[in-house]
Amino acid sequence: METVDFSILALFVRATLIVKFVMLALVLASFWSWAIIIQKFINFRIARREAAMFDRAFWSGEPLDELYTKIADNPRGASEKIFCAGMAEWNRSHRSDGAMMAGTQARIDRSMDVAIARETARLTQGLNFLATVGSTAPFVGLFGTVWGIKNAFQDIALQQSTNLAVVAPGIAEALVATALGLLAAIPAVIFYNKLSADADAIASGLDSFADEFSTILSRQLDL
Repeated sequence: METVDFSILALFVRATLIVKFVMLALVLASFWSWAIIIQKFINFRIARREAAMFDRAFWSGEPLDELYTKIADNPRGASEKIFCAGMAEWNRSHRSDGAMMAGTQARIDRSMDVAIARETARLTQGLNFLATVGSTAPFVGLFGTVWGIKNAFQDIALQQSTNLAVVAPGIAEALVATALGLLAAIPAVIFYNKLSADADAIASGLDSFADEFSTILSRQLDL
């Protein structure tokens, strides 16, 4: 009796072209998802470290003009970029006689809001792909399964046999597509929720810093 190879590679090779395409698409989506996940963990760790370093420098008592001069040419972290955006607008708002132009506070706030929006977009870049994989991969895998089972029933009809040896390989090939869909979707959903919460926490910290910095500048405007 001939032994049927049920390894993943053998099931892929025996699958029809459409099922193969589904499997390849799910494998690629899974690899891309993991690449995004790993990169985001690295980026968020760097963002937290840079924010902590700048927070210590900001509250060290060093004059803000001197701090701005040090980092203005190459702001690294998100907090530094927001700080530089606010300080740049502060410096531009000085008139030739030393007085401040009207509406300075509003312009500073808008400048920092733009910087925050830019940094938040950078933090969340790629997360939409994880959400898409998490929501669609099971259905893509299910499509491959349905198509594979359809072919299995066609083989039954052509061979006019309901022998398990005839049915099993086709069904096994079909179920691999569903398994790959779940393999891609489950980590994508889990890490999308985790990374979205982390991005929101970092963005909230940026908003808090901008509010504190804006308050400090408003005091200077009121003097």
